[in-house]
Formats: sequence, structure tokens, C-alpha cells
Amino acid sequence: MKTVSWFVSAFFLVCALTLVSPAAQAGQLHDQLVAESTIEQIVKRGTIKVGMDIFVPYAMKDKTGRLIGLEIDVARQLAADMGVEVEFVPTKWSGIIPALVAGKFDVIIGGMTVTPKRNIKINFTNPYYYTSQGLLANTKMSKGFTLADFNDPKVTIAARLGSTAAVAAKANFPKARLRLFDDEPAAVQEVRNGRVHAMVGGQPLPAHMAAESPQLLHAYSDQLMKEPMSFAVRKGDVDTLNFFNNWIEVVRSKGWVEQRYHYWFETTEWKKELQ
Repeated sequence: MKTVSWFVSAFFLVCALTLVSPAAQAGQLHDQLVAESTIEQIVKRGTIKVGMDIFVPYAMKDKTGRLIGLEIDVARQLAADMGVEVEFVPTKWSGIIPALVAGKFDVIIGGMTVTPKRNIKINFTNPYYYTSQGLLANTKMSKGFTLADFNDPKVTIAARLGSTAAVAAKANFPKARLRLFDDEPAAVQEVRNGRVHAMVGGQPLPAHMAAESPQLLHAYSDQLMKEPMSFAVRKGDVDTLNFFNNWIEVVRSKGWVEQRYHYWFETTEWKKELQ
């Protein structure tokens, strides 16, 4: 009789453990995911590490060597709202996604546009603003050219390696020769020196460069590609993506992003800060 009683008790205990165990396991998994979240690590560390590359007017160095630009403003404001410090990690654009995946920084805030190919490797937040690609040409080499004239095998166009500017160049001028550079200043210099006919770059760079040297450079008003700009984060981190998305909605609703966009994209006041 005691044996039967023990068996019944053991049976109900096993059933109870079976019912409780999945819930307990789920709780443990939840706690682990929270602890491993990038947001949690940032808060514990007291610093957010931001991957970016140098290009105008997103991220530049002023006369003192301090970083300035639209993306720098965004990153600093984000850090301030989180109550942490910000550490910028300058990274060549061609290797910035592998560096994020490898954990060298927490997030890319560097004028990165959303593309399906990139989205396979990383996750993107909601867009916080939009940009477009434009064409900057050498005035002498492109004299009398319409935009369609650049789509010619005799024409050479420059763009930044790994950028959507390169994608826009191929899409709009498939017959032209394409030369790729690690950064936009190098591509601009090739246009200035007459070694390429033109370059494709994110606005307002073409317009600003042409305004500085109207005798040498000409910017076409045509919009080659409109693109959403977002933060980039590693895959599998829902908490981090949720936090950044909500932060973007808050600052956009207050008009802060539009104010900074206007300053950096629609004025040239900031140029007095440069070297």
C-alpha cells in the first residue's frame, strides 16, 4: 500500500516538474537575453560605442580635431538621453558592417542607408531621416553634358567603396566605367584633378562642393536615388532595436532631427568650424 502511495506521489511530482520546468526555462532564457542585450551592456559599461566613417557633413573634424556633423550630433544626443558617455570608433566604410558583427562597437550611426543586402547581415532601426544621391562633375570634362551623357563607355565615374552611391552610379550609368575609393574626399579630388568625369555622392556633398568651386565643379540637380537612413545593430537583439526605434520616434516628434538636418544639409554655417 505504501508502495502504491509512493508511486502516486512520485507520479504527481514528475507531472508538476514537467509543467513548471518549461516556464522556469523560459524565465531563465528571458533573463539571459536581457543580460546579453547591447542596451544592457551599454548601461552597465556607461559608454555607447558608435561605429562611423568620416564624410561630409555626417562626420568631420573641426579646427581642434573634435568630431562634428549630423551623425555626431545624433550619437551625442542619444548618449545624453541614455545617461552614458559616447565613444566614436572611426571605421572604413567597406569594413564597417563586419566590424559591427564582430562586436567592435554597439551600433552604426554613420549615414547608413537601408538595403536588402545589408539587412541580411544586420538589423536596421526605423528611418530617422532620408537622403539622396547626386552627381558632381568636372566642369571642363562635362561641358554641354546632360545627365544621360554620362552613361557612356568613354566616361569614368567615381564613388565610395561599399556605399549606395556606388549602387546609384551603376544603376544610372551602367555603360560608364566606375572607379571606387575608400572615402568621398578622395573621389572629389579625382573630379577636381580631371582624372574622372564625375562622382556620385550623398547630398549635400555634390551641391556644397560645386558651390565652393563653381569654375571647376558642377552639381546636377537630379536626384539619383532617395534613401532611408537608419541605425544598424546586430541581429537577434530585440531590446536594443526596440529602444533605438522608440528614441527615434521621440526625437522626430519633437522636431529635433529636422532641426539638425536643416543645419547640416541646408546651411553652410558649419563650414567655419572646419580646418
